[in-house]
Amino acid sequence: MAASVDASSSSNDRMKEVKEFDESKMGVKGLSDSGITSIPQIFVHDPQTLSDLKPSSKPTAAVIPTIDLSHITSPAHRPNIVDQVKAAAKTFGFFQVTNHGVPVSVLDKTVNAVKAFHEQPHEVKAEYYKRDEGKGVMYASNNDLYRTTAASWHDSLQMWMGPEPPNVEEIPEVCREELAAWDLHATKVADDVMELLSEGLGLERGRFKELTFSDSRVLVGHCYPYCPQPDLTVGIKAHTDPGIVTVLLQNHVPGLQVRHENEWLDVKPVPGGLIINVGDFLQIISNGEYKSVQHRVLANSRKESRISIVIFFNLAKWREDGYCGPLPELLSPHNPPIYRDFTPQEFLENFYGKGIDTKSLIQKITIRN
Repeated sequence: MAASVDASSSSNDRMKEVKEFDESKMGVKGLSDSGITSIPQIFVHDPQTLSDLKPSSKPTAAVIPTIDLSHITSPAHRPNIVDQVKAAAKTFGFFQVTNHGVPVSVLDKTVNAVKAFHEQPHEVKAEYYKRDEGKGVMYASNNDLYRTTAASWHDSLQMWMGPEPPNVEEIPEVCREELAAWDLHATKVADDVMELLSEGLGLERGRFKELTFSDSRVLVGHCYPYCPQPDLTVGIKAHTDPGIVTVLLQNHVPGLQVRHENEWLDVKPVPGGLIINVGDFLQIISNGEYKSVQHRVLANSRKESRISIVIFFNLAKWREDGYCGPLPELLSPHNPPIYRDFTPQEFLENFYGKGIDTKSLIQKITIRN
């Protein structure tokens, strides 16, 4: 009995600390800038999570593939690019793309604009601080703060860019022009990559666009400030992304790791490159052909903040019957469905009903033989 009382008391104390941190609207950037030398208890992760938090040390460690898109319109080169994208999506679930058509100057402006937002005084950013995850513009620390057992060392500016973009004046002025432009550039890259992924499954080039796979999208500008105790917490804990594909732009500060063959690989950004990864939804609709994989961000031990800008792409229109699942045209007696169909409600409840995690929807809908 005493143990359960202690657990309840501990849970209440934690929730009180979470609420105080949230209501301060300081974010972890505010904590970091204040000069703290130890992190609040709500950010300390369990021993199992902390046991392998380190950059990959093996000199022979694999690296995620880098794919040059400069010849995607060439009939002679395109099939080879399709094969490269298909292989990367099957084996790593992550790849970098170069010569994707976005000028380096635009990449730099986008990173600098997100950095400028996060470096504003606390009272300026606090005007945008709220928890309204499903629409509009939101600045907060840890969008799963109240659902997770341990918070992570990052703040985020989040905005839904489709199917209903926010009013322009809702986007903070310091990054308004750059993020509106980035949405267009990143969506063009995502559409190009989704055409390649579609062809890799033996489908028509435009099939994913027809299925509205880039119409519902959310842009998130993360800031991972200096952490005084990076061995006790994480930037973002290990998880898979729930959607179709993710397009990631980041600055030069390291931290992103991808799980591959039971090892954590450091992802070193290629200059001018963008990182693409497969989401759970794409694994499901491809009937397991493409793989969403675990990734995480280590807490930042450098004085300079790590900045990353992520756009998550998802479908906007579900099937007429209100379900989604493996694409029927990919199924056959030789390739039966390995996942059952599911509803938007199941998808949303699975994501918003808990902290971020790994493939929990996939686990729920896998057909057991």
